[in-house]
Amino acid sequence: MKNIFDMNSSVLFPRFAMLAIAGVLAACSATTPENDKQQRLDKLKTQQVSLAKEIGRLEAEIAKANPEAAMVKAKEIAFMELVPRTFNHYVQTQGAVEAEDNILVSAQTMGVVTQVYVTEGQVVKKGQLLAQVDNSVILRSVESMKSQLELATSVFDRQQNLWDQKIGTEVQYLQAKTNMESLKEQVASLEAQIEMTKIKSPIYGTIDEVFAKIGQNLSPGVPAVRVINTSDLKIKASVSESYITTIKTGNKVMVTVDDLDKSFNARVTFVGKNIDLLSRTFPVEVKLPNMPNLRPNMTAVVKIVFYSDDAAIVVPVNVVQEINNEKIVYVVEQNGDKTVARRKVVEVDGVYDNMAQISKGLSAGDKIITVGYQSLNDGELVKI
Repeated sequence: MKNIFDMNSSVLFPRFAMLAIAGVLAACSATTPENDKQQRLDKLKTQQVSLAKEIGRLEAEIAKANPEAAMVKAKEIAFMELVPRTFNHYVQTQGAVEAEDNILVSAQTMGVVTQVYVTEGQVVKKGQLLAQVDNSVILRSVESMKSQLELATSVFDRQQNLWDQKIGTEVQYLQAKTNMESLKEQVASLEAQIEMTKIKSPIYGTIDEVFAKIGQNLSPGVPAVRVINTSDLKIKASVSESYITTIKTGNKVMVTVDDLDKSFNARVTFVGKNIDLLSRTFPVEVKLPNMPNLRPNMTAVVKIVFYSDDAAIVVPVNVVQEINNEKIVYVVEQNGDKTVARRKVVEVDGVYDNMAQISKGLSAGDKIITVGYQSLNDGELVKI
């Protein structure tokens, strides 16, 4: 019987092994690779926490039993002491420099250009003559009309003198008066037409472009000269509609003009209320200080402050780790005569420019470990 049992068991064992392997393979095939990876990850995280606790407990016992050995194992770290500071949140966009006064000056009447008095880059005053449209015909008409006016005025004076002496008829007096006043109006109208042939600057500024050429036939509305007031510049930009309730007139702005390699501070001077249907943005304007070499149509990076805290607790974002859905940092703490790393659970209120604002868990004066924090455990000995 013994030999028979041994023989059967030797035959049956491979069969049982094969059945067991087949069962394992069947179980494995029932789970997807993604589920298997997630399960492994969850298991490893659980083991990591358990190991960290066990390591901390053992190191504490070793440190208590053999302080010298513990000192040798202390990890080197570096830290920064927390001091309240200003922390700003910005929304960044791009805008273009525009002149508050950027005017295309055109002729008010049709005619041929007879003179151009300015060149590009020239500074002009308000009302300064820029170009002249031919007015020779109107000038001759004015001279003729003025001669007629002189005669009519003389006739009226005589008729008025006679009328005052009760000589002559009222009709003669009124005809002379009406004729004189009509000629005065005609002269004034012609002089106004002469004024319209003069192309003048409406503002103080700089001649940016001269379009008019001598001999060119101009029509009303056709640009002759562009005048820009470069001492009164602004930036126009568009901001996502998600910031419509946080961007307000007076908000601080950091402006960077790459072409000039310069940055400067300014403030929002206008916030539009209309949302563009295509871009889902609203317009903002920033008035600029008077700066040399700043020109219209230059592009600028605009960073608008929409949140500010003057006494924020801020740490480098990389020192904030996440373990078991909790955000933690390590701080330096004195435990008697020993220096240890202490884990702190924190709440992050916002992140900008690689810095995180901590709203809970840290205080001014805490010493945040910034170098060597990656492999630390709670209560682990450290040296600076």
